[in-house]
Amino acid sequence: MSATRVLVLNSGSSSLKYQLLDMRDSSRPAMGLVERIGEQSSRLKHTHVKGDATREWTGPIADHDAALKAVAEELAKDGLGLDSPDLAAIGHRVVHGGQTFTEPTVIDEAVLAEIERLIPLAPLHNPANLTGIRTARALRPDLPQVAVFDTAFHTTMPESAARYAIDVETADAHRIRRYGFHGTSHAYVSRATAELLGRAPQDVNVIVLHLGNGASASAVLGGRCVDTSMGLTPLEGLVMGTRSGDMDPAVIFHLMRVGGMSTDEIDTLLNKKSGLTGLCGDNDMREIRRRIDEGDARARLAFDIYIHRLKKYIGAYYAVLGRVDAIAFTAGVGENAAEVRAAAVAGLEQLGLSLDPELNAVRAGEPRLVSSANSRVAIAVVPTDEELEIATQTYALVGHESD
Repeated sequence: MSATRVLVLNSGSSSLKYQLLDMRDSSRPAMGLVERIGEQSSRLKHTHVKGDATREWTGPIADHDAALKAVAEELAKDGLGLDSPDLAAIGHRVVHGGQTFTEPTVIDEAVLAEIERLIPLAPLHNPANLTGIRTARALRPDLPQVAVFDTAFHTTMPESAARYAIDVETADAHRIRRYGFHGTSHAYVSRATAELLGRAPQDVNVIVLHLGNGASASAVLGGRCVDTSMGLTPLEGLVMGTRSGDMDPAVIFHLMRVGGMSTDEIDTLLNKKSGLTGLCGDNDMREIRRRIDEGDARARLAFDIYIHRLKKYIGAYYAVLGRVDAIAFTAGVGENAAEVRAAAVAGLEQLGLSLDPELNAVRAGEPRLVSSANSRVAIAVVPTDEELEIATQTYALVGHESD
């Protein structure tokens, strides 16, 4: 029997998330998380799905090399080790692929060098992604390993959407353009939305709203991204948990000249102390809604600003697409916060958007429609599955090699 399993790795600066997927049925024999890598109190949580068993331990894990070796040991205990003949490939999430990587790519030394060259565009993420890749390649140098890039889905944007209106030579010299992120989620959800409607992706225009602590929107025309809200970095666009989203860039100059703030202080402010956190002190939508119910004015204002920005992007992407067949809500807030979905489309009936309150109130783990019977545009809730998307892209690229 040919190898049908893909191990998906998502390496953060101090964490390592993993899922083992069987591509015959998209099942997950095992998954887990290593966090606080480099500390004395590192933590590994491993779940073996078949036996519904979870093992957890805390102790020092010095680096990503030690973390992945610990993961390999946990997998081996369940007969799912990295040396298993059933393992077809390892798929790695890589945040930034620039303009170079427009699709999943088998990793070799040249690919590693290019990911490293892109570090200035993603200084917090690409180094950690590289560490995970190098560690996995050292453990299984004979196994195909694939990089799946967060930015790749958005490389189909036309130049009119991707370019900033600044001096072209300066922009090109420093690779300044709109790249977009959450690409694996937008790819998966746009395709799953078309499937939910019983139509081919190339026949469907979708606005995807990925609303988590990080949030982004995309306009998907016949399966191809033509615009997205995040830009050079994940800071642009929607109001997020701790990020400001769209803002007059002159605010930065004002804070430097008048506020005496350094570039690092402003970076921290806009990425970690803004968004919902900056507006009301909370970035958990459940807590914000609880505070609103208790009459908290700051929480209400934060929610209203969040929704106002969201509506602006729905309207903008409606204009970009010309025809919209569906709007899909996904990620933690998009999938679970019925109040956000209702508020986001309220008053947009002239655009053909009408929500069914009863359907919208239902909590479920499957893709579903929450639009009313007379809504011209389908309103969908589609749970995202970035790990499955990474595994699917990885297996499609290398699966035949294991036959």
